[in-house]
Amino acid sequence: MKLIQKVGVWVEGARLKTIPAAIVPVLVGTSSVETDFNLLRFLLALVVSTALQIGVNYANDYSDGIRGTDKDRVGPRRLVGSEQVEPAKVKLAAVISFLIAAVAGLILAVITSLWLIAIGLLAILAAWFYTGGSKPYGYSGYGEISVFVFFGLVATVGSAFVQIETIEMSSIVCSIPVGLLASALLVVNNFRDIETDSKTGKHTLAVRLGKSKTQMLYAFMIFGAVGTCLLIALLYALLVLIVLAVLPLSLKLIFDVYTKTTSPDLIKILENTAKLHMLSGLLLAIGLIAGL
Repeated sequence: MKLIQKVGVWVEGARLKTIPAAIVPVLVGTSSVETDFNLLRFLLALVVSTALQIGVNYANDYSDGIRGTDKDRVGPRRLVGSEQVEPAKVKLAAVISFLIAAVAGLILAVITSLWLIAIGLLAILAAWFYTGGSKPYGYSGYGEISVFVFFGLVATVGSAFVQIETIEMSSIVCSIPVGLLASALLVVNNFRDIETDSKTGKHTLAVRLGKSKTQMLYAFMIFGAVGTCLLIALLYALLVLIVLAVLPLSLKLIFDVYTKTTSPDLIKILENTAKLHMLSGLLLAIGLIAGL
């Protein structure tokens, strides 16, 4: 029973609900190119992206925990902040996750291009210094930019690159809605934590913008993602129009973020934004596969 409880604690710390943000760019990137599908390269890219996401979660848990910024956290419990696990063990979990990503990435680099080693190193450094180090950039309002770049552009284009070993414009365009929705997850998460982050000196973009402008930014990202999918349909594959199936959920989320501002409501909006990200990513991938 104790073993099950310990495993449950670590699973909770890994925050499995965030894993779709790592899966979607690999699916979309792989689907954005016309080529014979290479299963091994796809699986390796999936390992890299997923391990990085889990590593980010553990790294943030550790860094925020030792700073004390998670002490009055409203959302899901953190391992260090709730004093369930020793900080050193959470740090080790982050390192192991990054190591797994590095090994899978190294294999991909050897198979395709050694330039991937440099990109992978940048991704790991970005993951650690989001909340780690003496001046974490996530505390200065640059988190959304990093998410867009690494869980949008880099992950999507990189997944396409390992299939065809070149960069095509289609994968770059397809990375935009993926990155916007991944960033929207962070926006609504930080929107929920504006008050507690302000008190602990965590100057996220939401803290810097204030509530009304953060709501506008969230709406822009949702509309921007849907609009870019329409552009993809016109440029590359008309069947991508199936992504319009998520429009009702998109409109509901925008309405909710303006009208429901209590912590439990915002946690629900965060969960539904994750569902939107996953659903739209799946539909975009299906539309690309069927239409290209």
